[in-house]
Amino acid sequence: QVQVVESGGGLVQAGGSLRLSCTASGSIFSINLMRWYRQGPGKQRESVATIDSGGITNYADCVKGRFTISRDNAKNTVYLQMNSLKPEDTAVYYCNAISRGYSFWGQGTQVTVSS
Repeated sequence: QVQVVESGGGLVQAGGSLRLSCTASGSIFSINLMRWYRQGPGKQRESVATIDSGGITNYADCVKGRFTISRDNAKNTVYLQMNSLKPEDTAVYYCNAISRGYSFWGQGTQVTVSS
């Protein structure tokens, strides 16, 4: 079992920055992949950024060049640094961990970008 908890959301003006954190606990050594998803108002949940156990990252086109996913293995934490935020980035952001074929979700953290 893996548990993930997100933090760091909030209200920011367009052009600003936020850093989200996702801390994992439980069977963390079995985690293969960690992702940040988001779900905006009236929209489907979408993958934003991914980092695998080797540190390889991948990003959705809409956030490339603005968002950076990273990990601190000593703290069992994955970060999502979000710069140059836009109103369309407003969403609930979820952390997801893949472990032994199972998917574990956090409760989400709200990010609101005002124009």
